Amino acid sequence: MKKIIILAAILFMIFPYASCKTKKLPVIDITITCADGTTRLVKAEVAEKEEDRNHGFMERKTIPDGTGMLFIFDRDQILSFWMKNTPHPLSIAYIDSKGKIRNIYDMTPFSLTPIKSTSSVRYALEVPQGWFEKENINVGDTVSW
Repeated sequence: MKKIIILAAILFMIFPYASCKTKKLPVIDITITCADGTTRLVKAEVAEKEEDRNHGFMERKTIPDGTGMLFIFDRDQILSFWMKNTPHPLSIAYIDSKGKIRNIYDMTPFSLTPIKSTSSVRYALEVPQGWFEKENINVGDTVSW
């Protein structure tokens, strides 16, 4: 009985920290240069660590236009993302190691369907769904930071 009380007390003390899922990630300015030479700016959180990439925008109900999340990987590879536990609709751009956008896809909230890049890429940029289209950002445009 004493062990159960001690365990309950420990869990009670740890619970508030375990439930804090929103971690502050560094934010950078990303410039996207369109084919016509115009540029667009995105303020993006940077998910470089595996745990940050795995969590991404999960549980986020609102993501303002002009913001996003940049996922950075160690090497070029076929990337695959899904929308598990992600209520806000997103668009994703897969970006190669030279900064060229190779694919842009819309993603469905809570979907477990994998959205794969069609070629090896190093980065992925998620933004609110429709933002790339609204800003006239297309495959072939370049990204820098």
